[in-house]
Amino acid sequence: MTVFETLESEVRSYSRVWPVVFDRAEGSRLYSEEGTAYLDFFAGAGALNYGHANPALKKVLLDYIIGNGVAHALDMFTVAKRDFLQTFDDLILKPRELDYKVVFPGPGGANAIEAALKLARTVTGRSLIVSFTNSFHGMTLGALAISGNTAKREAAGIPLVNAITVPYDGYSGCAEPRPRHLEAMLSDRGSGMDRPAAVVVETVQGEGGLGAARVEWLRALADLCRRHGVLLVVDDVQMGCGRTGPFFSFEDAGIVPDMVCLSKSIGGYGLPLALTLIRRELDVWQPGAHNGTFRGVSSAFVTGAQALRCYWSDDVLENTTRAKGDRIASALKEIATDHPGADLQVRGRGLAAGLRFPIPGTAGKVCAAAFDGGLLVETSGSDEDVVKLLPPLTVSDTEIDEGLDIIRTSVNAVLTQDKEIL
Repeated sequence: MTVFETLESEVRSYSRVWPVVFDRAEGSRLYSEEGTAYLDFFAGAGALNYGHANPALKKVLLDYIIGNGVAHALDMFTVAKRDFLQTFDDLILKPRELDYKVVFPGPGGANAIEAALKLARTVTGRSLIVSFTNSFHGMTLGALAISGNTAKREAAGIPLVNAITVPYDGYSGCAEPRPRHLEAMLSDRGSGMDRPAAVVVETVQGEGGLGAARVEWLRALADLCRRHGVLLVVDDVQMGCGRTGPFFSFEDAGIVPDMVCLSKSIGGYGLPLALTLIRRELDVWQPGAHNGTFRGVSSAFVTGAQALRCYWSDDVLENTTRAKGDRIASALKEIATDHPGADLQVRGRGLAAGLRFPIPGTAGKVCAAAFDGGLLVETSGSDEDVVKLLPPLTVSDTEIDEGLDIIRTSVNAVLTQDKEIL
């Protein structure tokens, strides 16, 4: 560990909760350099939906490298980019009757968000962006301005402006069929809210505690934005690429956002790639108005296209993800029922599932106990009060049962210990 502690910044976080040196990975498991296996219910924070070292994706990547495929080309035309765009259109956009143009904004999710904010302001001529309580959209300044986590916002070092936060579905126990607070502020000429350029929303708040907006609430939000001439942006960076079941997390609601932000698993193999999808008529940018050196990593085009062909040519992955999600949710409900006095809550949707613990610090203890048992899970929420399960979508039923057994044992041990202490 000495080299990391001596040379790497103190800003590192995951290595503090999982203090081992990982050496290799395959499928749903990571292995330390000593050979200890860890079942991975973290999946690169959602960047590894198709598992570690997926053989089908690895083969096309190796073939591309061996064949001297273009590694770096900014936004020049390449065979790899053409194949990705055509495959994405054929397998994702056209079957869903979505007419989006694709912006390659840079390698990460925050790049996709920043591009959406910039374009929304350019198109509308307005500066205000609306976001929601407990949201998280990235660590760059524009993305932080529309994120709800106080600790992350404070790290900006400057005031975060041109944004306003309104209640998410179910915030403070208030579950209404529509975003009533935002509706009132947009409709009331005395609210003090200028008409915003855009509303940015996560259908499931991955870093914010796995709150999941109901489909009727999302439909009402989309209708509200349309009536007031406000662009709707869905942040699907973590919940897209099948994490909740369908490729886009908003599909069950039947809405069509003006823009969609994708990253993480869109590169297939864990390689950096991000997309900002925009309605065709919103493409008002002049050449070079938004650019960056790593707008499209060619190797990610190759593995991203292959992932689409392997997993999105039919509805098999969508159906198995829904079934696995139901399996996990059912098990978490059983764990909650086993501890009636603990007031545990099941959160999330699909293979983004969580268990909320009302007592501060308990979720972190459960994650630590799970790590000792050979399972990687992290906390979620502004108070780190949710144990978050984010396994690869390719995880087997046997591995799900193994992981759930570790979670169950860890919860039992921690709650028993806390009860004895109290």
